[in-house]
Amino acid sequence: MYLRWMVRKDNAGVDFGLWTAISPSKLSCPLDVHSGNVARKLGLLSRAQNDAKSLTELDHNLRILDPKDPVKYNFALFGLGVFENF
Repeated sequence: MYLRWMVRKDNAGVDFGLWTAISPSKLSCPLDVHSGNVARKLGLLSRAQNDAKSLTELDHNLRILDPKDPVKYNFALFGLGVFENF
């Protein structure tokens, strides 16, 4: 999460984008119980557990959606799981 905040730049003030030497395309989406469950329901993740192989699969699928900034989907995945009980 810390890398996401420091590397990505957004207009909402959530991500600061202070570290410009790292491209957002190099980041991985934080995988927790909420983002993992939502990713499975959306067909972005087929593995049952949240482990390194699952992160690789999720990264691959998010990079298909946006290779320049795959981590931008993190808040949506997390939010659907926590706040919307998706």
